[in-house]
Amino acid sequence: MPLPLLTDELWFPPAESAPAEGLLAIGGDLRMERLLLAYRSGIFPWFNEDEPPLWWSPDPRSVLYPAELYISKSMRQLLRREAFTYTFNQNFRAVIHACGSTRYHQEGTWITPAMEQAYNHLHLAGYAVSAEAWEGNELAGGLYGVLLGRVFFGESMFSRRSNASKFAFIRLVQQLQQQGVVLIDCQVHNPHLESLGARLIPRQDFLALVHEHTSV
Repeated sequence: MPLPLLTDELWFPPAESAPAEGLLAIGGDLRMERLLLAYRSGIFPWFNEDEPPLWWSPDPRSVLYPAELYISKSMRQLLRREAFTYTFNQNFRAVIHACGSTRYHQEGTWITPAMEQAYNHLHLAGYAVSAEAWEGNELAGGLYGVLLGRVFFGESMFSRRSNASKFAFIRLVQQLQQQGVVLIDCQVHNPHLESLGARLIPRQDFLALVHEHTSV
């Protein structure tokens, strides 16, 4: 069955119509309104620089419930001694640029210049946020994503020092939990996030949670 081809019209096919691997539609653009509609519909963009935008909603979906965050003994020691300095939304542009320069766990997840520009616009509008881990004045690691209501949609992370991205991720999850966030979207399974407590849930359950908690 051919993939729906998006044009300038602002719409997506229902996320439930995607096959299990998740590829839902092709084309369209990365303007803010489309990206926000995508996240609120349980859809995310994921494509290489030489491809048109590809839109995904896999089944099952990898998520982390903040209360289920797992912190290993070694990470607890790093957190106790404040091995890095944690900041929130301190340098979004540097974080997303570093993520685009560093391939991280998921095959083919490169942040194109167009994607970087689009998410910088989302950041300026207050939707995209970053978490940073600093070693002195050097940005040692971090991550970014989109925060809508009580759901954080994680996008990418990077490390220049061992455990720096984990440090930033753990501190961010703890902060978001205090702010009332109930779900962190990890998109697709990877061992790194699984080691921190992420697990797979059926797409229909994920979509129900997104609908409930992004409309706040």
